[in-house]
Parts: sequence; structure tokens; C-alpha cells
Amino acid sequence: EQAVEVVRADPAVANVSAFTGGGRGGGANNASFFVILKPLSERKATADQVIGRLRGKLGRIEGVSLFLVAAQDLRIGGLRSSSQYQFTLTADSLRVLREWEPKVRFAMRDLPQLVDVSTDQEDRASQTLLVYDRDTLARLGITPGGVNQVLNDAFAQRQISTLYEPLNQYKVVLEVDPARAQDISALDAVRVAGADGQLVPLDSFARVTQGTMPLSISHLGGKVSTTISFGTAEGVTLAQGMEAIRAAMRDIGVPASVNAGFQGSARAFQQSLSNQPLLVLGAIIAVYLVLGILYESLIHPLTILSTLPSAAIGALLALLGTGHALDMIAVIGIILLIGIVKKNAIMMIDFALDAERNRGLAPHEAIREACLMRLRPILMTTLAAMVGALPLAIGFGEGSELRQPLGIAVVGGLVVSQLLTLYTTPVTYLYLER
Repeated sequence: EQAVEVVRADPAVANVSAFTGGGRGGGANNASFFVILKPLSERKATADQVIGRLRGKLGRIEGVSLFLVAAQDLRIGGLRSSSQYQFTLTADSLRVLREWEPKVRFAMRDLPQLVDVSTDQEDRASQTLLVYDRDTLARLGITPGGVNQVLNDAFAQRQISTLYEPLNQYKVVLEVDPARAQDISALDAVRVAGADGQLVPLDSFARVTQGTMPLSISHLGGKVSTTISFGTAEGVTLAQGMEAIRAAMRDIGVPASVNAGFQGSARAFQQSLSNQPLLVLGAIIAVYLVLGILYESLIHPLTILSTLPSAAIGALLALLGTGHALDMIAVIGIILLIGIVKKNAIMMIDFALDAERNRGLAPHEAIREACLMRLRPILMTTLAAMVGALPLAIGFGEGSELRQPLGIAVVGGLVVSQLLTLYTTPVTYLYLER
């Protein structure tokens, strides 16, 4: 209730709904909040800025651990967690995993690049262990399997009969009173028959120890696992956060028996960094081959491809100037730019080659006439693409913060490429013609 009041008092919050237990929250010791923000024109703060403001206020509530994350329109796989990104530890032994998971988690919490570090491992479940004295069991003529069967009969459900009627049948199930099944003192009444038929108390050959254990044991790839979720601090990119985690793992000396890896969006980002250069190279080669076949030339596809760097530079400068990171959405915008900018160069080169081959014009005259004749359609298509991307770049509508980098990358790339390609494309064309 205190947390709800703190959230509701924030001027950027329109509505708050909360519930305890069930759903994503899990057990009764968990609660979930769904916060609806006011329109961006009324609150003058992004969702991440509101989260940062609430995180400081909610952190003052004692006995409560809170994790805040903006709802994502685009979420890539991953495990269910309290924060946006996941880092998973796996091991062959649960004991080793329980030993190193807190060390890794505390090391991540000490990193200034990360916020909302939490784990899905809850070790506060009560556990009762029976430790058999096997020498005593052998002397009494009792087997561990026999003891287990007695305990199963005493505390588990057991079908003892079936009642048959003309139209139905009913199974008769015997079980201990559920109230006594949860009471550890009920073990004092358990007796096991020895080899001589005498009933032997359980405490004659076994001792009871109590402790804690995980509420649940997760597995990944056939190994026990635990997932540490985290978010990045304001102004910190995912790449910087991932590098800080790797450095922390090296500093604390995590053994080789504990494997670590990112999941969900963090894993997709990591894979995109490793695969993206090959994908871009493959796309450029494919475009080069298609254009080479189309124009029956090995050099003029390079003229068209020479327009791509200016678009990428413009997109990066626009993202840098507006303070946005090069995230997955921005990369999609840059990919869109490749098609738009390449089309402008194709319109000029196609006209120039046709004039040079069919009308016998010199390269200088052919590219000059191409620039004059194709200027209008190039400007119109570029302006149409820019106007279409402006609502994304400005940030209209609910959840526009997620899509804003795409619009900014497209608009910035188009502006710079439009200013440069009208000059660089003819120069590159004439240079390669020589």
C-alpha cells in the first residue's frame, strides 16, 4: 500500500493497479504493479525518466525490493523476470550454483552501469531432511527402501481400494490429516518393523535436520540454472552493461564449472553484434551482383553502393545529437535507409548509362543530364520518406519512445545522404568511367 501511494503521487502517473500473488508475481510474497502514464504532452518526461524518479522514492521503503521496467512493444524471447534483460548461470551441481550465484549477483549490484538486479532463485523454503544411520539400519535388519515405503504410507496419498457401483466406480484414497502432515513432530509417531517383527521408532536410526532450499529448481540445457535479471542505468547502453558484467565475472574468478550467458533481448543483441557484419557483407555482395547483371558492368554497382556510407553517417550523427543509443530499433532504421538511398543513385546511374550507350553522350554530359532530369523525382521520394518518418522521430502517440530511434535514424540519414549524393554520385561515376 505504501508503494502504491508513492507511485500514485507522482505527477506523471495517470493510474495504478496492483495485485499480490498469482500471475507473474508468483507466491504471496510478490506483488505486481501496472502503471499507466499520462500522455507525453502532459508529463514532459520519458518513461525511463519516470522510472528513475520513482526508483529513488520507492527505495526508501524498508523490507521491500522493487523492480521497475517499461513495458516493451518488442520483446525477444528470454525468461520471465523482474527486469528487462537476463543473465543466466548454469552448472552441473546445485551446490556449486548456490555458492556462486550470490557472489555474481552482489558483484552485479555493485556495478554503477546496472539497476534493478534481482534473481529468480529463492532459497527460503523450509526443508526437513532425514539422515539414516546405515550401520544401525543393517543391525536392525531394516532397509532404506523399507523406511521410505513406511514414510510414503504415512504422509503420502495411497489408493487402498475401489468401490464399484452399477453406473460408476470410486477410488478409496488413504492419507494423513493434512494438518499433521505439516507438523514435524508427527515423525515421532512413525514406527518401522525390524527383522524380528518389533516396531522400531524412527529416531532410533535417523536424525532430523532442518534447513532451507530453493522454492524451485530451474534447468536449462540439461543443467541446473538460475537467472539474474538486470536493467541498465540512464545513459548506459546495453553493450556497456554487458561488458561491465563480463569484467565483473573475470574479477571475482568464476570457475569453469559455472557457465554464464545472456538470454532474451541481451542475447539477441549479442548475436546481432557477431552476425551483423557478415549479414551486411552478404547483402552488399548480393546487391552488387544484381546491379552488375542489370547494368552489365562491374564498376557502376560500386557507384550506387558508394551512397550508403553517407546515409549511415547521417543516421549515427542524428542519434548522437538527440542522445539516443544505437539499439535494435535504430539498426532497423539504418537498414531501411539502404533501400531508400540506393534507389536515388539507381535513378541517376540508370539514366546516365542509357544516355551514354543509346544516345552516344559523353560520360560528363550523360551524368549532368541525369542529375537535371532526375532531381525532381529524387527530391520527391526523399521528402515523402522523410515526412513519413517524422511522426516517429518527433514521438507522437503512446509508447513512441520505443520507436523514436527508428524515425530519427531515417530522417538523419536521408538529410545527409540527400545533400551529399547529388554531388558524390556524379563524381564517383566520372572517376570510375575513366
